[in-house]
Amino acid sequence: MGVVVDPCAAQSEPLDFSGARVLVVGAGLAGCEAAWQIAERGGEVDLVEMKPVQMSPAHKSNDLAELVCSNSLRGAGLHNAVGLLKEEMRGLGSLVLRAAEATAVAAGRALAVDREAFSRFVTEAVSQHPRIHLSHRVVEKIPGDDVVVLATGPLTAAPLAAAIQELLGESSLYFYDAIAPTVYADSIDMSVAFRASRWEEGEGDYLNLPLDCEAYERFVAEWVEADTVPLHDFEAALYFEGCLPIEEMARRGPQTLAFGPMKPVGLVDPRTGRRPHAVVQLRHEDRDGVLYNLVGFQTKLRIGDQKRILRSLPGMQDAVFARFGTVHRNTYVNAPRSLSSNLEVKLRPGLFLAGQMAGVEGYVESAAMGWLAGVAAGCAARSIAFPEPPEAMAHAALIRHLVRGNPDDFQPMNVNFGLFAPLPPDVEREARGRRRKLPRRERTALLAERAIEATREYAATVGVAET
Repeated sequence: MGVVVDPCAAQSEPLDFSGARVLVVGAGLAGCEAAWQIAERGGEVDLVEMKPVQMSPAHKSNDLAELVCSNSLRGAGLHNAVGLLKEEMRGLGSLVLRAAEATAVAAGRALAVDREAFSRFVTEAVSQHPRIHLSHRVVEKIPGDDVVVLATGPLTAAPLAAAIQELLGESSLYFYDAIAPTVYADSIDMSVAFRASRWEEGEGDYLNLPLDCEAYERFVAEWVEADTVPLHDFEAALYFEGCLPIEEMARRGPQTLAFGPMKPVGLVDPRTGRRPHAVVQLRHEDRDGVLYNLVGFQTKLRIGDQKRILRSLPGMQDAVFARFGTVHRNTYVNAPRSLSSNLEVKLRPGLFLAGQMAGVEGYVESAAMGWLAGVAAGCAARSIAFPEPPEAMAHAALIRHLVRGNPDDFQPMNVNFGLFAPLPPDVEREARGRRRKLPRRERTALLAERAIEATREYAATVGVAET
């Protein structure tokens, strides 16, 4: 049954969901964020998670909000769009951001976390909330509850995915998201590796394995020729451009990796005093520095080839792997055809989609959409109007992509400044002065300043619980 919303009931006071009840299916980052936002505003939430009854191919832990790599929350700082999105989430009382900051590990200019500690933090917060009622079972069809948030993620179980496909009347869209290998720190030859972060003075947060031209070319040739895990005959290799398997990048040209994840820019090998031809960077996977993730080395190579080729790298001859690279299928809907600007499914009022299934890419973006879906669902359950985020915000930029994207060629996307509403012409002219064009750095600074101010106003509208 659909929910009738009174457009005249717009909120002049912070949102209050007391008396509302919402079913949230899926307890990843998006689902936990949605449940938290509803419950923090007085609503009751039935949160259903299929783990440990049924596990997806990418997940191993029974905890909620499980991550697959330490740097899943990516760059910090307002000079990049994802950093700005995180700042907005912080200002809106995001549970995910609070968990990330409580479990952060050193990673230069990025926000990386101890994955196990992060999931444990979210699990404890959600499990102990008096208005969140957590249960574990597999949901195989779209629930008939009045208000439902589906946050089952990119690896939605087949029966539920089929039910969504039947509702929407079209084939699911999908791509492949690859995971990079992880090695034990004490198995890396530290006489070869050097610690540094690009362009930063002093000891950095990354380990770097330097390669000369010959070693680099040999590595690329072997990686390209190695055996990969085959796809099913009925599946197409539609990779997300921002997370291509390293072998796919290497096939684009012999120097592609040297200008991509293996670029040596801003790094000097202390043994030679020179910049290497290429580097392999390794990043903390946990807070204690026991594990390191090979940055940008997401792959679908068979395990035997991964082990053989990676151990041929300088400093990796005795590498012990805690996890090898894998590839998994991510499913999402055609958002421009399927969703309204509040993430409600057009063909089924009261049903909201959150996270990557809605058509965004990345954990930060998924959590942000979980926040929006949770607030929108709470409003629907109370039959009050949903206050959409101001167009200046990064949250609104993602909604713009979902709602206004090309339905004939829609693909998930990370947040970026290209999605933002442009600066007003008068602001652009004043900032540009006599220059022909406004430099990108200055434009993004203005966009960020505008977004932060809009977030403050929006937070006052929706209400942010003190935590």
